[in-house]
Order: sequence, then C-alpha cells, then structure tokens
Amino acid sequence: MGLTLVEKIAARHADGLAPGTVVRSGDFISIRPRHVMTHDNTGAVIPKFKQIGATKITDPVQPVFAIDHDIQNTSPENLAKYKKIETFAAEHGIDFYPAGTGISHQVMVEQGYVVPGALVVASDSHSNLYGAVAALGTPVVRTDAASIWATGVTWWQVPKVAKVMLKGNLSPGVVGKDVIIALCGLFNKDEVLNHAVEFVGDGVANLPMSARMTIANMTTEWGALAGVFPFDEVTVDYLSSRVPEFTNPKRPGIRGPKSRSGYTNEDIDEWWKNRTELSADADADYAIELELDLATVVPHVSGPNEVKTMVSLPEMERKRVPIQKAYLLSCVNARFEDLHDAAEVVRSRGGHVAQGVEFYLAPASAEVQARSESNGDWQTLISAGAIPLPPGCGACIGLGRGLVQKGETAISATNRNFKGRMGDREAFVYLASPAVVAASALAGFICAPTNFAERPAGTAVRRPERKTRSTASVEIMEGFPSSVGGRVLFIDKDNLNTDGIYAGKHTYRDDMTPEQMAAVTFENYDPKFNELYQPGDVVVAGFNFGTGSSREQAATALKFKGVPCVIAGSFSETYKRNAFNNGFVVFECAELVTHLRETLNNRA
Repeated sequence: MGLTLVEKIAARHADGLAPGTVVRSGDFISIRPRHVMTHDNTGAVIPKFKQIGATKITDPVQPVFAIDHDIQNTSPENLAKYKKIETFAAEHGIDFYPAGTGISHQVMVEQGYVVPGALVVASDSHSNLYGAVAALGTPVVRTDAASIWATGVTWWQVPKVAKVMLKGNLSPGVVGKDVIIALCGLFNKDEVLNHAVEFVGDGVANLPMSARMTIANMTTEWGALAGVFPFDEVTVDYLSSRVPEFTNPKRPGIRGPKSRSGYTNEDIDEWWKNRTELSADADADYAIELELDLATVVPHVSGPNEVKTMVSLPEMERKRVPIQKAYLLSCVNARFEDLHDAAEVVRSRGGHVAQGVEFYLAPASAEVQARSESNGDWQTLISAGAIPLPPGCGACIGLGRGLVQKGETAISATNRNFKGRMGDREAFVYLASPAVVAASALAGFICAPTNFAERPAGTAVRRPERKTRSTASVEIMEGFPSSVGGRVLFIDKDNLNTDGIYAGKHTYRDDMTPEQMAAVTFENYDPKFNELYQPGDVVVAGFNFGTGSSREQAATALKFKGVPCVIAGSFSETYKRNAFNNGFVVFECAELVTHLRETLNNRA
C-alpha cells in the first residue's frame, strides 16, 4: 500500500526514526519542522520558553518572528512588547520581520521559508496556506512553539488524509475564493474535519498560485489541518519568480547569521529532478475521496456569520442586502492579484464607493502594496474611496480601525465571519471574492461584478469511505482521575469556534490574569454564560468544538474558570492540542450529544 504526500513529508521530518521508516496516518511521531513561525503571540511564547527552564534556542534558523496582528495599536505597552520580541530575536540570532512588513504567512512564503516538501508549522491556524507551494503547513500552539525553540521538536499525530479531485477549468470571473466557498458549502458535514487535504486532478494545473494560496488558506475553515497542492510547473514558475527578491538589497526584515531564508534556481532544479519524492504514490491510501468539477463552480457568498452556509449571488442581488462595511484584506485575499481584480471592477464600473459604505483596504505585505502601486491598481482603489490600512491582520481579527458595528452588515474578502470576530456580535458578515467585495462597495449592496447564471455552487461527488485500519488498544497512563463529574451545562451548537469561546480582542493581551480570562469565556457566543455557569459544571457541546483559530486561551480560560472537562461530539484537532498541552481534559462522545439532543427535543 502506497503513501500519501502528507505521510511522506511527515516521515522526512520525523525525529528519532531509522531511515526508511514508514509513517502512516494515525501514528504519533516527534517532528522536527523546517521552521516554526510566531507573530504577535511571540510575546506570550517567550515566558513559556523561560518557564520550562530553557535559556538557548536549539536551532536559531528554525524560528521566524513576523509581527502582523495588532500593528495599528501604537500604545506604549504594545510597542514595548514588539521591542521585547525584536530584542529576543537579536539576542538569539532569529529572523525578525517588524510591523509593517506584512501578514506573517505571506512573509513566510514571499521570503522563501516555505519550500516544496518541507514541514513548516506556525502558532497560527492559517499555516495551511503553505500547502500552496507543495509544503506541509499545519498549525501548532504556543506551548509547542516554546518546545520547538528549546528542543527543535514537538509531538504530532499524522492526520487522516483526504483526496480532493479537482476536474476541469474555472469559468471566466470565477476565482479561488469561489472554489473554497463551494468546497466548504457543498461538503459541510465535517467530511475533512481534522484531515490533511491533498488536491489532485487535471483541474489543479489550471489554478494559478494566487488561487492555490486562497484555497489552501481556507482549508482551515473547512476543518482541515493542512491543504497541500502538488509540486508542478505552476509551483516552479512561482518559486523562480521569487529568486531575484532574495538578493534585493532593499529586502525587508532582520535576518540572523544562519538564516535559511530564500533559495536559488539550482535548488529549484534539484527539487524538480527529485519530484517523485514530492508526490503521493499511485496506490496511496486515503481516508476519503471527494471530487469537484471546477467548470460548474459559480460565485457564492458565505454567511452571514457562518463559513459553511452558502447563498448564491443572484439571490443576494434580489434581496438587495445593504452593506455598511466592505473589507479587502487578510492572508487569504489581499495579494497583488486580488487587488488587481478589485481595481478592474472599479475601472469597468466607474464611480465611487457608495454613500454610507466604508471600504477598508490592506495589502498582504508591503511588497504587495508596492507592486499594486506600480501597476496603478492601488491608486484606482484609493481614488474610488477605499480607506487604506497597513499590511496586517487588523479588522479580520477584530483589531484596529474599521470594525463592524452593532446592526451593521459587511461583505469581506477575509477567511472568517464568525459572530463577533470582526467587531460587534450583533453584526452580520458575509464572505466573498475580492471582485464581489469591490462591486458591492460601489453599489452599496451585495452584488456580483457581472451577471452569473443562478445554479448550484458546483457539481460535487463524495466517494464511499474506505474501511479504516484497525488500531491497537493502549494502556492508559497513571495519573488520570478515576471519575470526572458535575452538573451538565449543555451548549447545543455545532462548530462553536474559538472566537465564540474566547474573543479575539483579548487574545493578544498578555497582561490578563487567569481570573480575567475566565470572566470573558463565551462572551461572543452568549454573554449570559457567566449567569448560567456554576463552579464545577461540565460543559457539553456539539460537533467540531473549538474550530477556528489556534488561540490557546480558548482552552486555558475554561480551565481557569474551573470547568473540569468539556465533552463534545468532536473537537478541532488544534483545540485538543491546546487542551492536552495545558492539562485540560476533553472527551469526545458523539452518543452523549445525540442522546441529549433527542431527549431535549422530546421534552420540547
């Protein structure tokens, strides 16, 4: 039985295994990633690193620091935190990219840290983006980052792998954002939850790198731990285009003496020569196989406030849903091609941003903005009324200028529209492509840049699942309590995300005490949670609990509150990782959740 690409990359980065050892989905291994990226949360990782007794970075080329989340915050406290991170990087010879360079994931790819066949992790959930260049990008958490700094390794369970067959070609005007919205909406029953996704098929060759980055990035919202594209001519062309930038004297960042940033044309030639090592075997074993005909994909929007809920653009246009905010920013859709698509809509339609609409614009990086300015796209958008913001996460994470207010409706080219994430929890946010965002900003209501036939989002097929390999029983370690009990506080909600559990506006405040963190749990989901909760209550929730970001506080805040455990139908693997790393007990029990729902429905 052959190996998937994910299994091959995992084996290449496994630590302590004999050469040639086969690694399979389900195996627990120690991994030595090529790089581990942290951003603003570096400020929280540093004390963790020191608390475990570490004084030296084992491999200074592994960590990369790129500041991007709260860069509009110029308070003395935040600037001091950024300076502390920069000083720590300089002391240990770590590559550092200051605020204003760009969004960390864009920087990682632009500056050549991500290469085909590499395992690159980040303390951020959108590290899936790295799969666009045939790498295995997957999230870790703050505790893992500290461990990697100190030892070079951390633990990882190789996930199940889903094969996603992309067929055909996209119709004119249909882009990568439309593809991932279709995948999230058509396969919205946790088909790829906690899987790594491998994209294959003749349709892959027809997707440009910008589309691959968008799709790989939002496999996170689809529920996957990674989204990997094959190493092909499109990858080679993109990598080759980056090579001149690595010798540019104006290149951003402060690199350590042993920096592993960048690559050469000779490196690319060598990778291409050995590309069979960077592809799945013909008889690879996949947990599930899905198929999407790209020719049938038409633009839809996601929402409101749910990524996996799709609405067709013709339907939205008939409703003439007015908007007050529009956003073209974030690591999923603020690259040069995205800004160009939006600018082309402005040029073709003419006019100005509609009265009563605020259209916020932030590039994925300073380099992207410079290219957009040279091309004239940036000025086209600004002249039409777009409000420029610095290259960073900003409103996407609910920080900085332009947050959506109570009762407002927004259209956004970002990757998440969870309730309360981009501002007030009583606002409504839809996700769409950059062109749709631009057209809507000009019109004042959600609309398409051109006419599309009203039809289903795409033709999708799910192959029958294969039988999973049997796993051996294991002996439970000593130290676990013999029982955990308490009154049940049932949260009857699937896909309860980390923004609902612990709001983004608190995530980068490193000065909050455990008591303060406990006091704000679930405030985005239900502000009355604290009134309902009694000390010792066991929280029981639906399926895919803790989806969304990799923020550690979504687990630790519940621990600080005194919740003995969370029981859910299923969990995001990243949430489980945070819980396990911090000694917080979680249990999966789909039968209990189903029983509670049936019982409560019968009573009703």
